[in-house]
Amino acid sequence: MSDTSELSRRLPLSQRLRTFFTSGGGAFLALLVLVVICSLTNPTFSKPANLLNILRQCSYSGIIALGMTYVIVAGGIDLSVGSLFALCGVATVGLLNLIPTTTALPVPLLVVIACALSLVCGLLCGAANGALVVLGRLPPFIATLGTYSIFRSLALYMADSGNATPASSALSASLIGFGSSYWLELPTPAWILLLLTVILGVHLAATPLGRHTLAAGANERVARFAGIRVGAVRFRTYLLIGALAGLSAFLFLGRLGTISSSNAGMLYELDAIAAVIIGGASMSGGRGTVAGTLAGVLVLGIVSNILDLWGVNVSLQGTVKGLVIILSVLIQRKRNPA
Repeated sequence: MSDTSELSRRLPLSQRLRTFFTSGGGAFLALLVLVVICSLTNPTFSKPANLLNILRQCSYSGIIALGMTYVIVAGGIDLSVGSLFALCGVATVGLLNLIPTTTALPVPLLVVIACALSLVCGLLCGAANGALVVLGRLPPFIATLGTYSIFRSLALYMADSGNATPASSALSASLIGFGSSYWLELPTPAWILLLLTVILGVHLAATPLGRHTLAAGANERVARFAGIRVGAVRFRTYLLIGALAGLSAFLFLGRLGTISSSNAGMLYELDAIAAVIIGGASMSGGRGTVAGTLAGVLVLGIVSNILDLWGVNVSLQGTVKGLVIILSVLIQRKRNPA
């Protein structure tokens, strides 16, 4: 048996439990308890159609939350992702509408073009955030608060404060056909969320770049002495979350065939940050797991769903999410009082 395992066995039970609840494991336990409670209190909750609906609903903000894990773990934050989500969707529709309606393109090609446009938009805006933080040396909170306003304003301007809809009915049908598709009984966005969780989870925990991300957030000075390019690491996290916001916007556009410049992505930044914190990440950086974030995403999705099933006023759902965030941070501070 390893020395580490032997040492963990010697820790007081209270300390081991606290470590479990703040390292991501607690999020899965909370998820399990929540599922049991919801199943017992409302028979509609456990129906397959409702569970699939929860997965689909939380996939869009969940994909963004995976990127937020990297940003927070590296010692940053991104408040602009909700606005960026709307901008990517609106910009993608605007560029697609430049394609002449008489041009007959295969459906798969149209879907690929739409996805590529949304990803590029997300990458460019993510690069802008990264440049402000790394090159401009602005605090991440201030930099992304500014771009939060800029991205939403650009989306509103491009869509005349309304909805952005493809001019071609064939194009709209192509996007909806992809976004509403199922594979092995699961919605396509849910599969993408799960696949990204596996890929990014392995990357963060088991690759040099992932470990550099954790090190940059844990102690920037020590990371620099170790030869880690902290600025480059943080810049990449903003590129990642920008790309994931673009991907999520594309999937959302594929679900409805249109996107609102004013409401799309509203409060996604809150959902993403909340999911990361519930998953056991530290807001000061250096600790977090992608799997824990997925558990946090599902917890928030289930909470929203069961509140609807219980008939709770929609306006109060934000109160519940806010309380969850505060409680999660308080638990973390008990573990790290300094």
